[in-house]
Amino acid sequence: MLEKINQSAAFIIEKTNFKPEIGIILGTGLGGLVREIQIEHILEYQNIPNFPVSTVEGHQGRLICGKLSGKNVIAMQGRFHYYEGYTMQEVTFPVRVMKQLGIQYLIVSNASGGVNPNFEIGDIMIIIDHINLIPNPLIGKNYPELGPRFPDMSEPYDKALIAKAEQIATRLGIKVQKGVYVGVTGPTLETPAEYLYFRIIGGDTVGMSTTPEVIVARHMGIPCFAISIITDLGVPGKIVKVTHEDVQHIASQSEPKMTQIIKELVKEI
Repeated sequence: MLEKINQSAAFIIEKTNFKPEIGIILGTGLGGLVREIQIEHILEYQNIPNFPVSTVEGHQGRLICGKLSGKNVIAMQGRFHYYEGYTMQEVTFPVRVMKQLGIQYLIVSNASGGVNPNFEIGDIMIIIDHINLIPNPLIGKNYPELGPRFPDMSEPYDKALIAKAEQIATRLGIKVQKGVYVGVTGPTLETPAEYLYFRIIGGDTVGMSTTPEVIVARHMGIPCFAISIITDLGVPGKIVKVTHEDVQHIASQSEPKMTQIIKELVKEI
């Protein structure tokens, strides 16, 4: 793995000569933040050695290097998921590469289904903790160069970044929720009984990403911030048939508010 990480990082450095400070992962229907980046380089995943390729609609499959709010950022316009058939090491591989390139913070976004009865479709939720029900990406050989065998997860999402984001949302007049994200494998959307289960075990929202990337980032000591757009509700009496297109549509509608928060957060980091 170390050799592959170094190969990918060396390729990106050779092509861009770019030193990112902040890594950003954009979820389903949330690639529009890229419009706010002063783009200096674009690399297609398919051209980067050892990189998987996005196969999901709404995930462009490009690595964007440029400036956002005056900071050097590297943004994944499209991510990888376990349900696509990739190993967990492949799903999280880009986070390893971004660390090798020099990122000091990771910002993650996603679209998810709300199981908290106080949530509404289109709400923005700051993730304060997670429950990971996807196979752990650290299973297998541990490389001490990357992080410890048993990494601490007492603060998966950085409290200082969460506080800054709350202040920013208040200042901008944007309503935000806070809660616990449940990471599941997918690709099926959840049954009513599964939604109820996720609520019972302490979840506020459920999705098919984010937790693996955050686990790997924390393994390497990277502070993380994650934000979720509630695109459908898994609440008794409010459960309706949902398609992937519906999720993309709702995510794109709420994206401008999420983008505002992330832009200001990057400025203040």
